[in-house]
Amino acid sequence: MKLYYAPGACSLAPHIVAQEAGIPLELVKVDLNARKTADGADYLAINPRGYVPALQLDDGEVLTEVAVILQYLADLKPESGLVPAAGTMARYRQLEALNFAATEVHKQIGMLFDPALTPEMQAVQRRTVARRLDALNTMLEGRSFVTGEQFTAADAYLYTALNWTVFLGIDLGPWRNILAFMARVAQRPQVLAALKAEGLVP
Repeated sequence: MKLYYAPGACSLAPHIVAQEAGIPLELVKVDLNARKTADGADYLAINPRGYVPALQLDDGEVLTEVAVILQYLADLKPESGLVPAAGTMARYRQLEALNFAATEVHKQIGMLFDPALTPEMQAVQRRTVARRLDALNTMLEGRSFVTGEQFTAADAYLYTALNWTVFLGIDLGPWRNILAFMARVAQRPQVLAALKAEGLVP
């Protein structure tokens, strides 16, 4: 399978999950501005939406959207525990966490990268982000990971989006549970392997 990615983008989440599950992937780097792959191919022919990630399966089918790709990869290795079994309440809790990561963390933090935001709009958006971080901090109270003591696909997604706060100058200091979560995830060998493969750490 091929994972189309941009270093540090939300495509890092499925990369982490594949590493955690022991699933080999061919990494294909994408220039998001040019919409070209590293070898010059038209990325829009792979994913007409133009953003990463995209996962090309062995049969040529292409999956898009982070939360879907995460579940697909984790379901390939159910013994990994990265997503609970379908039909269980634990699976619905995982879906709940994945949707929170996608719509309330990824999208809200990601909006701050938009150069068109005025200073006033930036301030409003940063207040929204702070409220979402308040909620996540509460969700992590007394837990190692977002749904309990097991690292899951949702944690890979949250870790990826929360990493962007570094580039945006958002100090996570007020959210001690989030800080502890980030440190905990960063110490995982497979997370470190994904970061190294994308050139994000030496």
